[in-house]
Amino acid sequence: MDVRQLEYFLAIVDRGGFNRAAAALYVSQPSLSQAVRALERDIGTELFHRIGRRAVLTEAGRALIEPARAAVRSLHTARASVDAVRELREGRLDIASMPSQAVEPLTTLIRAFSEDHPGVTVSVKAAFTARDVIDMVRTGAVELGLLATAGAVPEKEVAAHVLGRQRFVLVVPPGGPFAGRDALGCAELAGQRLIVGQPGTGMRAYVDALRERGVDFTVAAETEHRVALLPLVLAGVGLAVVTDSWREFARRAGARVLAIEPATTLDIALVSRRGVLSPAAAAFAAAAVASRAPDEAS
Repeated sequence: MDVRQLEYFLAIVDRGGFNRAAAALYVSQPSLSQAVRALERDIGTELFHRIGRRAVLTEAGRALIEPARAAVRSLHTARASVDAVRELREGRLDIASMPSQAVEPLTTLIRAFSEDHPGVTVSVKAAFTARDVIDMVRTGAVELGLLATAGAVPEKEVAAHVLGRQRFVLVVPPGGPFAGRDALGCAELAGQRLIVGQPGTGMRAYVDALRERGVDFTVAAETEHRVALLPLVLAGVGLAVVTDSWREFARRAGARVLAIEPATTLDIALVSRRGVLSPAAAAFAAAAVASRAPDEAS
């Protein structure tokens, strides 16, 4: 068994088949199949059921995914550590982020990191919930993750650094309700039409908690696509409860942003796998932690 075989195996898993994996790897499909057959011989069992042109993972194949990712990531870390003498002049860093945190603070963090290490490509992977972020970091799909949580980060699974807090705000279209105001009480959302995210997100948990407390609103739309929030608000479909990371973006788009009282916040955390990080991940994490305000760092 060698790392190249494991990389081929993971490419088939991630791309959904041999043909797509071969195209992504720039190898011929027969060469890819040969490498997988050799891996199966080394392991002593089939990793895929070949059904026509389809490749379906066997139980053994599913069991190999996580250790294969760990092995490949470890090799990449070893290679990157050697490259560290070149002061990160090149390389790649994979980060998973929830949508709102991809607006901020991730934008600011990447800008600062890229200024210091312009040769390192930062690849941002989408994750819709904090659990998604943690799983992607824990399994080695990415090295770092940015998430928001109302509770404690499960630090038995990952290492976590709280970077700050974001409060919930209300995004309202021009000419919408609460004219001339910059804040409202959460009870005033009663009777309003709201645009909400999918279950498992912080913004959805917040509005669900309001409903449990007797604040009766109408769900005008539920969307997994966070980029649709502002267009839906501006189109007059409803109002949106989001984190403060959206404030400047929403204002520039022409929406109004109101604080919701009493203030309710989420902790924003950068998480990483335990153990040695690649130089790029270590540099990014160190810069992110150093960027915290003094009261947040204490």
